[in-house]
Amino acid sequence: MIVTGKGAKRKTEDYHLTRYACYLLIQNADPSKPIVALGQTYFAYQTRRQEIADELALTSLPENQKRIIMRSMMSTFNVRLAETAQRAGIIEPGDFATFQDHGYMGLYEGRRENDIHAHKGLQPDEKILDYMGSEELGANIFRATQADAKLRRDQVSTKGQANFTHYQVGVEVREAIRRLGGTMPEKLPTPEKSIQQLQREEKQGRQAQLQPGLFDDSAE
Repeated sequence: MIVTGKGAKRKTEDYHLTRYACYLLIQNADPSKPIVALGQTYFAYQTRRQEIADELALTSLPENQKRIIMRSMMSTFNVRLAETAQRAGIIEPGDFATFQDHGYMGLYEGRRENDIHAHKGLQPDEKILDYMGSEELGANIFRATQADAKLRRDQVSTKGQANFTHYQVGVEVREAIRRLGGTMPEKLPTPEKSIQQLQREEKQGRQAQLQPGLFDDSAE
């Protein structure tokens, strides 16, 4: 029973929420309320703790495994970016291609996707993201996540604004790389093997481990 404004009492139901539901409620509630502020601090701490754990685990992996993981992450972030861009009217495939080009132009100093494709010497059916090393993929992941965040934060509502925002974020990421003394993405080496080749080899390796050897006593 709870007490209402005029002193009357009425029954209420208790709700058991999933962790994700709690997160959504807290993140969208009024932070001026102490319980909301406490919840937001908690989730911010837990998120950062998980990020650090993931980063430490990722740094110890071989380059090929890093590429596979980061390529998958890139796909996820591109989907999120596309969903956000739709709010600005970027719906048709041609519009999204132009939107993506603006991000690449900012990060790759004016180079569009086709320019990067030619620079890497790829075949027509090969995608540039499948022929990036982990460092180059990392720069593009940062571009995509920050573009998504800025589009949402600034409530961008037109195609022109969305394209400029994506370009601007790309420029900022490139500038950050320059300040840190890093290698510009277009100067990073292009891996010989595609992500698909690495995935096939990894799958074959797992299958080989599961198959008993010809002279393995345990197979008898």
